Order: sequence, then structure tokens, then C-alpha cells
Amino acid sequence: MRYLVGVFLFVIFCSVAQAQAPLRKGEQQLNAGFGLSGWGVPIYAGIDFGVNNDITVGPRISFRNYTRYFGGRPYDQSLMVIAVTGHYHFNRLFEMPSNWNCYAGLSLGYYAWSAEEWPGARSSQMGLDIQIGGRYFFNRTTGINLEFGGGTGSSAIIGITHRF
Repeated sequence: MRYLVGVFLFVIFCSVAQAQAPLRKGEQQLNAGFGLSGWGVPIYAGIDFGVNNDITVGPRISFRNYTRYFGGRPYDQSLMVIAVTGHYHFNRLFEMPSNWNCYAGLSLGYYAWSAEEWPGARSSQMGLDIQIGGRYFFNRTTGINLEFGGGTGSSAIIGITHRF
């Protein structure tokens, strides 16, 4: 019974919530979550800054640790990415409801890879990714996001967005 009451209240709350998406000039939001990729499970966090009503920019950091097998033997590897993202938000163009946010953009980042089993096995490079994503806001400050990216660090990520 408590479960049904909780679901009912959640549906009512979501239907009357007034959200504002995307960010306006001068606003900020924090994004954090995890994902799936061919190189392990990325954990990420980033901040978006509203440049104008359709464009955001901001830093993002992600880390993933994964195991590769060679000759039946496991080798632990890790990848850390420090990037700057830029997104164009399609809300005004597509006249989307204010609680939804659809965007596409680019990330330029520094990729640092290391393998613990091979002493000195390290590599780093600059990389460029392209991504497309969307957000749904439950209220003015909290939402969920889903993003698909390709390029140097291809992945699918899901997370929470919090505006402040």
C-alpha cells in the first residue's frame, strides 16, 4: 500500500512540477553518473555553464578501470579523461516542453591511460568526442540525463543533473 501511495504522489508531483530547461545565460548545473563502454564502466562528473539560452560549456572529468585478458592472464588498466564540453540545446528550435532538454555537442579532452601490470605502460593523447543527449527534469533543480557519445572515448552515460 505504501508503494502505491508513493507512486501516486510521485506522478502527481511530476505532473505539476515547473521545470526550466535548458540553462539560461549565467545559470549552472552539475551532472554526475556512470555509463557503459568498451573500456569499462565510466564514472563522470561535470559542470555546465549557460553561455546563452541555447549554448552551454563546461569541464567534465571521467574515470574508468577495466580488465583485459591476454594469454588467459588479466591485466588491469585505467583511463582518466579531463575534457571541456560544448553543447547546443534544441529546446527553442523544436519548441520542446520546459521539463525536457535535448542537446548535441563536442568534447575536447586529455586522455591518460595506464596499465598496472606493465611497468611504465602509460599513454596520453588529446581526443575529440561528439555526443547527443537528453534530460528530463522532475522539478526546477533535479533531473536525469542520458547521453550517447562517439570518438576517442565512446560510451553511453546516465546520470543525475542538479541546478544551482
